[in-house]
Amino acid sequence: MPFIKESFKVTEEMPAFLYIMRTFHYTQGQAQRLIGKGRLLIGGKSLIDSGEKISGEIEIVYFKPKSKNKKALFQTIDFMVFEKPSGILVHPNTMATEYSMLDEIRTIAGEYANAVHRIDMETSGLLIASKHKNAERFLKGSFEARKIKKSYLAWVSGKLLKSFSVDAPILKNNDYCQTKHKVFVHTEGKKSHTDFKPIIYDKKLDATLLACYPITGRTHQIRAHLFHMKHPILGDPIYGTAFKASNDYLEGKLSEKDRLIMTGSSRLMLHAHRLQFDYGAKYFIESAVDFESEKNLICDKKSRATRG
Repeated sequence: MPFIKESFKVTEEMPAFLYIMRTFHYTQGQAQRLIGKGRLLIGGKSLIDSGEKISGEIEIVYFKPKSKNKKALFQTIDFMVFEKPSGILVHPNTMATEYSMLDEIRTIAGEYANAVHRIDMETSGLLIASKHKNAERFLKGSFEARKIKKSYLAWVSGKLLKSFSVDAPILKNNDYCQTKHKVFVHTEGKKSHTDFKPIIYDKKLDATLLACYPITGRTHQIRAHLFHMKHPILGDPIYGTAFKASNDYLEGKLSEKDRLIMTGSSRLMLHAHRLQFDYGAKYFIESAVDFESEKNLICDKKSRATRG
């Protein structure tokens, strides 16, 4: 488990943040954030005041990466690119998270390495991680300025033969009573644009492999736009399923068999396929995964439930 609790003995009285800085080689800001999250304990109780002087026995809860020996697809002295598998988080979402891509990122490049953009847990494909804080600032800034171009592959329900674009605003959902969608198309939403290009249609599966080019970077943009076009991504347990199926999935109650029938696949059939950006030199990086062959995870059309 990446978050561990370890005992330490403070032999010289000093401010709590200073001890954390010296022990873990943290910046003052990092040390104060750790303490602020209640991860320094004395007598089993969290210390909140980072300036309070401490001595004697203490306990600290901190992130200690545990690698599964997943190597970077590509790396320089400043950044790395990984092939993230479907079903793996980029960052731990709780202290109970047993494994995330951050374990591999920090095993390779140390405490200051970090993922610089989001990929949904169920989406597979290319993930960029910085090796130091300067690289993190530059790459995050490049994403925010839309200087990093991304493209995806998606297996979707139904037949599509012509390229098309979706220019439909996306609004965050604040009421999950009616739908479990995180976002939805709405006139009051933020401007969102995605271009789509069909690659191949499989008649037996009634599924089309699409290349997806998000021009903007909204949460769940590709998923929401394809659902809006009535060609939801196969395997999507949120967009295109009944309320009960979505709710069961989020509560960990949806069985693999029911998921296959209700969504059409055992996983979300969305893959981050290409990255193009400048970092001193121009980089064009393509996934080594044969995502077209991933259609073997798609349920036969006759066995699938009708999708909404």
